[in-house]
Order: sequence, then structure tokens, then C-alpha cells
Amino acid sequence: MHLLGSHSISMDAKGRMAIPARIRETLADACAGKIVITVNPDTQGGERCLWVYPEPEWQEILPKIQALPTFNKKAQRTQRLLMGHATPLEMDGNGRVLVPPTLREYAGLDKKLMLIGQGNKLELWSETRWAAWLDEADDDDEMPAEMLSLSL
Repeated sequence: MHLLGSHSISMDAKGRMAIPARIRETLADACAGKIVITVNPDTQGGERCLWVYPEPEWQEILPKIQALPTFNKKAQRTQRLLMGHATPLEMDGNGRVLVPPTLREYAGLDKKLMLIGQGNKLELWSETRWAAWLDEADDDDEMPAEMLSLSL
């Protein structure tokens, strides 16, 4: 599955967002429109966005999350955030989903959103937070060894 691209979308006052047609078709084929939305647990850099998984993809990673060591505080926090916020949803006939209030609040979502493809999942950002993240300098981060040999 290839969920790619960045899409500017809107959310209505009830918290419904329409999935763009191209993404909607991919999700319809891959999971009959069944998705799981949860939080991005990496909030140290202010990256409060939501992760949107096709339901079969979520079912593959759920056992990995459950297998994390329960006596490790960071692992336990990750489990609590990912599983505690995981919300199964289904697109309606118009390709819309209702994002629960708790998830909207966590990610600071309002009317203008960005849906960002990440291959196996999507990220859902407030447009404001996405723009701020794009403007951030990441000079303090060390380049991972895996990226040193990457050629694009």
C-alpha cells in the first residue's frame, strides 16, 4: 500500500473530515474504508498529530505494541498513548470520517488540516502545526547511520 502526498483538507464543525478521492480509493481497496486513528506518541518536538492506519495495517502493528515491556516507563507510555487513543472508524458513503473530540483536542485540529502520506499510514495535522513543523530547523538532531548511505 502506498499512501503518499500531502493534501489540504477541511473539517466541519461536527469534526467530520472528507478523505481526498485518491486516498479514499486506496483505502476502499485496501480496507473497505475501515481505519484506525491514534495519536503520534512522539510529542517531544511538538509533533502533536494523529496517525491514520488502514485497519489491516493497524492489526499488524498492534501485537508489536502489546509486546513492549510493561515495566519500562517509556514503553508503557507509548502503549498507553497508542492503544488508549486508538479509535476504529469507517468512512461513510461520501468518504468522510468523524474524528472524536479527544483526538481533535490532542492534535489541536480545527477547520484547516493537512493529511500527509507516510507509505503505510497517514498523518493528520492542523495546518498551523504542519506549517510550524516545516519551518523548524532540525540542526540539533544527529543524522541516523541508516540515512548516511541513502541515495535519492
